Amino acid sequence: MRLRALLDTDALGLRLLGGEEELDRTVRGVMTTDLRDPSRYLAGGELVLTGLAWRRDASDTEPFVRLLASAGVAALAAGEAELGDIPDDIVEACARHRLPLFAVNERVAFATITEHVVRQVSGERAGDLAAVVDRHRRLMTSGPTGGGPDVVLDLLGTDLDLRAWVLSPAGRAIAGSSAAGPALPTAVCARLAAEHLAAARTGRRGPHRVQVDGTAYSLFPIRSSGRGSASAATAASTAALRDVRETVLSDWLLAVEADAGDWPEERLDLLQGVTQLIAVERDRRDAARTVRRRLAQEVLELVQTGAAPAEIAARLRVAAPVLLPGLGAAPHWQVVVARVEWDGGEIEGGPVAQSLLEEILVDPLSSGPEPSDRIAVAHTGDEAIALVPLPAVSAEHDGSETGLLADSLLESVRDPLSAGLDGDGRLTLGVSASVHSAEGLRGALEEARHARRVAAARPGRVCAAGHQELASHVLLLPFVPDDVRRAFTARLLDPLRDYDRRHRAELIPTLEAFLDCDGSWTRCAARLHLHVNTLRYRVGRIEQLTGRDLSRLEDKLDFFLALRMS
Repeated sequence: MRLRALLDTDALGLRLLGGEEELDRTVRGVMTTDLRDPSRYLAGGELVLTGLAWRRDASDTEPFVRLLASAGVAALAAGEAELGDIPDDIVEACARHRLPLFAVNERVAFATITEHVVRQVSGERAGDLAAVVDRHRRLMTSGPTGGGPDVVLDLLGTDLDLRAWVLSPAGRAIAGSSAAGPALPTAVCARLAAEHLAAARTGRRGPHRVQVDGTAYSLFPIRSSGRGSASAATAASTAALRDVRETVLSDWLLAVEADAGDWPEERLDLLQGVTQLIAVERDRRDAARTVRRRLAQEVLELVQTGAAPAEIAARLRVAAPVLLPGLGAAPHWQVVVARVEWDGGEIEGGPVAQSLLEEILVDPLSSGPEPSDRIAVAHTGDEAIALVPLPAVSAEHDGSETGLLADSLLESVRDPLSAGLDGDGRLTLGVSASVHSAEGLRGALEEARHARRVAAARPGRVCAAGHQELASHVLLLPFVPDDVRRAFTARLLDPLRDYDRRHRAELIPTLEAFLDCDGSWTRCAARLHLHVNTLRYRVGRIEQLTGRDLSRLEDKLDFFLALRMS
């Protein structure tokens, strides 16, 4: 469909503010966003709807409009509900970038425009299919929540007799139609998520058709508003592998109990449209999570910079109503650290780890999108950090009974996430012991980081370690007699120091960097600005001089402890 057709539809309440000469552009999808940088969710050709919540002042406008224009969107439609008249700086920026701009009347819901575009892009539909879309529109325009994805799935069940579920990438059931009958078993959800992630890593276009326990399922990716259309999917299938890795571990999926191989194009288009409507709910949830993430980031920055415990405690009290709604008194805490790493190191792992940790920390037996809204996770660099509140009763057990256990966190999600990471990615996770005050948070953070390094030394795509596994090593270092510490470090490190002194070989810095990079050859070589072959030569020399093997966990831990004690 053309932009001109949208403008000619009075019910959409669109008023042209600029770009009349571009009205013959083709609209291939629709996306609703208030992110300051939505570019990762754009495939080109979208009508972008925004309530302007991203705009704090005029300086925010130019970067936002430039990103949209670079992504090749068809037009921008700004709502008048919050600010009234659209600010002049937005009109001027759109004119500079030749981006058509519409104002959306405050009486018109974005969901009305979304449904209209999805219906038109999908083409003519006969009988029951058109009726389903019309009922979608009426429900999605009823308010900000629109009934959620469960209502959309109910319509698939009642109108098309399709049993369907929305699943997280870790295999947790987020929504399901009442007509779908009993909830899918946890094991089936995990299998479907694993199949979906494995297929997505190949770059194949959905839907992905699979058989689980003799039942056929078709899996449709739910990426974000505007990316579920057939044309967008075609564009996405040609995207670089890097793009797949940035999103594959955070996208929801729609699992339909049917084999879509024989479906007509009209029905496939309808299901693609349904994924867009569900993506509206996903976008709403992510927007609501922004404030909580920012508060968690502020608290963790205080912890990491060594702020006074009283300052951290005061910040937690202020943030508690948002971070930890309904908990009342200050809880006890555990810290969980996660890291996602891809071979080559060119992809930032922090945002992906943050999204995964928010999902992993939810009870795997819970359903719906809301439970993860009580998880406070921030990210810094390549790692994500979660502050996990515990009931006060856990203090009696020091977290050993009621707190989080590293292995149990990954028990239900290991297989799906391993499929998504297969070939070139790893997820490692560390869990601290519980602490009863803000004063202990810094130590808990370091403890969780040490545990994650222990996990990173193990084989496998998805690994975790807890504070219990550090009890005989890092936590007891202060109690080791000085003469024992000196003998231990001299036995391991003196041969390397002597060699460095004679040959200026920098074996000690190489060893430190290698352990800090969790044994990753590519990341360590990049950090030291060395060729990988040079790094392998140095590590081989370290092993030759010490008689140790840096591929073994025990020897890595001994070197790590020796460096800590030296």
